[in-house]
Amino acid sequence: MKKAVILSPLVLVYALCATASLQAQSATPAQPAPAQNQPAASQPAQAGTGENPQQSGDNGQFTIPVSVNEVYLEFVVTDKHGHFIRDLQQNQFALLDDHKAPAQVYSFTQQTNLPLRVGVLIDTSTSIRQRFLFEQQAATAFLLQIVRPQSDKAFVEGFDVTPDYKEDWTNNLDQLTAGIQGLRPGGGTALYDAVYSACRDKLLTARGQEPVRKAIVLVSDGDDNQSHAYLEDAIKECQRAETNIYAISTNVSPSRDRGDDILEKMASATGGKAFFPTRIEDMPNSFQEIQDELRSQYALVYKPADFKTDGAFRTIYLFCLDRRYNVRVRQGYYAPKG
Repeated sequence: MKKAVILSPLVLVYALCATASLQAQSATPAQPAPAQNQPAASQPAQAGTGENPQQSGDNGQFTIPVSVNEVYLEFVVTDKHGHFIRDLQQNQFALLDDHKAPAQVYSFTQQTNLPLRVGVLIDTSTSIRQRFLFEQQAATAFLLQIVRPQSDKAFVEGFDVTPDYKEDWTNNLDQLTAGIQGLRPGGGTALYDAVYSACRDKLLTARGQEPVRKAIVLVSDGDDNQSHAYLEDAIKECQRAETNIYAISTNVSPSRDRGDDILEKMASATGGKAFFPTRIEDMPNSFQEIQDELRSQYALVYKPADFKTDGAFRTIYLFCLDRRYNVRVRQGYYAPKG
């Protein structure tokens, strides 16, 4: 859960301006740019010129091309008990981009029916062998419940020392089930390589003309002993792909270990969430919470004020004016370099 941000008096002044801006623009919303001006499906928003989808700013939450200076934010709102709050309006939020109110707000929507693009990544290393069958069953049930064949797609990847794609993007539930059931445990663990590969090879290109909700559901104990990539590499590639990680720990010991900390870091850095069931039998509950969250998103599209193509990191503060509620959103993004 994103921690509450303590704002300085100066930032509070900006927040009041941001609130007024959101309210005013809600009354006279601008029209978004035509679909043909949006990034192509094979070229998600990137830093640099926008011509090379592999270029990106360092440590960015996500990036936007020179030709489109719009920011697309997805976020969730919960109360102190973690329950989703779904019926809030635009004028109930304050937004700051680089400590300034947005120049223009294009849209604010409750994206409960946004099409999903979900990668299911399952740790098949030796360390999870005793729990593997139950993990397969829980992951299968999750996909059967969440994937709507008319709009959603998913892929299945197992990993030990190397990524093992058992099923590519599809809306065919039988094929997805067969992909999960075809996984077999064994070997070491290359967690970072698996996440990096999934984002680079699958999720970077998983957007068409219409917005979609992209996520990785990662089932693992968080231990890594074989990767060539580093943790920071995996996180940055997720951020480039605008993908949230929802991690379910398979460590059911009474205390958290280093692997759990890794899962927490990956989830929080990408705007997702980590789950730590105390019993393996509780894993379906974690899958259910992920399903609920993926269908409980808000979306905000805006134009930043004083936007410059200087490659700088622009922080985002988005919070609910009703302080009983918490907002979980990415922390910022890198502007492209002009």
